[in-house]
Amino acid sequence: MNSFIELGVRPEIVKGLAELGFASPTPVQEKVIPLLLGRGRDWISLAQTGTGKTAAFGIPLIQNIDPGSPIAQALVLCPTRELCVQVARDIEAFGRYLPGVKTLAVYGGARMDVQINTLRRGAHIIVATPGRLLDLIRRGAADVSQIGSVVLDEADEMLNMGFQEEISAILGATPATRDTLLFSATMSPEVARIAGTYMTDPGEILIGQRNSGAENVQHLYYMVRAQDRFPALKRIVDLHPDIYGIIFCRTRQETQDVAGQLIQEGYLADALHGELSQAQRDLVMGKFRRKNLQLLVATDVAARGVDVNDLTHVINYNLPDDPAAYTHRSGRTGRAGKTGTSVSIIHQREGRRIKTIEKNIGKPFVRERIPSGGEVCASQVMHRINMLLEAPPDLQGLEPLLPQAVEKLAALDRQELVRRLVALESKRFLEYYRDAPDLNVQEKGGTGGMERKKENGRRRERGTEHFTRFHVNVGKNDGVLPQRLIAIINSGSPKQKIAIGRIELMRNFSFIEADSRFSRMVLKAFHQQMINGKKVSIEIAADRKNQAAGSGDGRFMAGKKRVNGPGANKRYKRAH
Repeated sequence: MNSFIELGVRPEIVKGLAELGFASPTPVQEKVIPLLLGRGRDWISLAQTGTGKTAAFGIPLIQNIDPGSPIAQALVLCPTRELCVQVARDIEAFGRYLPGVKTLAVYGGARMDVQINTLRRGAHIIVATPGRLLDLIRRGAADVSQIGSVVLDEADEMLNMGFQEEISAILGATPATRDTLLFSATMSPEVARIAGTYMTDPGEILIGQRNSGAENVQHLYYMVRAQDRFPALKRIVDLHPDIYGIIFCRTRQETQDVAGQLIQEGYLADALHGELSQAQRDLVMGKFRRKNLQLLVATDVAARGVDVNDLTHVINYNLPDDPAAYTHRSGRTGRAGKTGTSVSIIHQREGRRIKTIEKNIGKPFVRERIPSGGEVCASQVMHRINMLLEAPPDLQGLEPLLPQAVEKLAALDRQELVRRLVALESKRFLEYYRDAPDLNVQEKGGTGGMERKKENGRRRERGTEHFTRFHVNVGKNDGVLPQRLIAIINSGSPKQKIAIGRIELMRNFSFIEADSRFSRMVLKAFHQQMINGKKVSIEIAADRKNQAAGSGDGRFMAGKKRVNGPGANKRYKRAH
């Protein structure tokens, strides 16, 4: 591999790079840096995020700047404020030992008067988001008429965000003689259109294959019923105690719901979506970068510009509508030479979409089983044991207590002490996953309608048992999960497991199917139950034809209040 000096980079810049930990160039830097130092041509570079592209274009920009001239000489356009700030910070760090080179970040959400005053004092390299820069150009505060080099960073993302008009207007205000470098993870028709309009005979710098996924990412998928997405997510997270990742959701509301449930259950998680103020967004991202959060739950738009190099996982709670968006999602892990895992939670009807994405990224997906409760508990136990072995004990203040502790534990032999320690450390997971149902399902075209499932320790075939449907007055907004409802039912039947059918969680209530032979037992199990401070009420839902067998048991309610009257059945029908 070449060194930076061999690529033509000035020693002053190499010194700054060494202090930042840049030992040798990455493949994208090896290809891009010599071409941009030469100048005189437009280039399109197709490369994933995390490949070192900021240094690939930032180093030549700095080296080509004339510090003696006060005019703006280079422009970098970025899709988001976060990426804009990060790129400007990196470029400043690369040029630490080149005196006189000034870099300015220009973005929305910051005070415009401060940015205007800084521009008037002079900036050689402007790193900007399209909307704010165009506003400053129209106000006469930013002059790009003598720009020599333009970089469109993550061009496909900017176009996906609707910045095509702004980009066109900005490029139209720059000289026709400028050099243009377009960086993109995918070559979409919109990107090709921008290149065809504003670039002159561009050369192509291809890192990997066109529209391919990141090389160091493993692509997995899990197939579950739609209502089991969140329990499946929890098991995937619990199976990897050291997970540090982003969970992608389709909508702002889903982002809030998933993050809220995770937080309520004790996970280090938070939501990132478009309705957060900039201050709230900065707070969440600050916690995530410091690893005070393990999980960031985000929409595609909100996650654009999130620049974190050591994510272990990207989890697609839902597949994106645009297959190209999957490339961006998965490219956020496996960066900077590290490995990563992209996980997709899908239902039976989405198998074909996996095939489409496989074709798009040129990499295969591997189907995995949702881990059983026992597998999750085993992973958690071994994680705690490894922490015990690896972490040096902090005995400060404990030394005087040790003799008393040793005397107290002397009656226990080694095996019993280990057994009790493991049980104490893993109690929460062992209790939660006891009798956990199997969440895996067969792909369509597999076993067909008589699909066998193991639920609550007992095998059954759908259709061989008669189920009664119950209405419970707690739902997603109350933080209830299917496992909690199943556990309550099982607690009322210690000698025999009751077969459970579908569980449907609505916002403020839920429906549960259970073996009709045990209707009275199910109703009794919820008597005087409280979930997150709310008294539970249960009754047989009277809108299904198969309720006759259990209708006589409907008079017993866990709570005192029962929904009656002409509007009761309408509520059940509206829910479906």
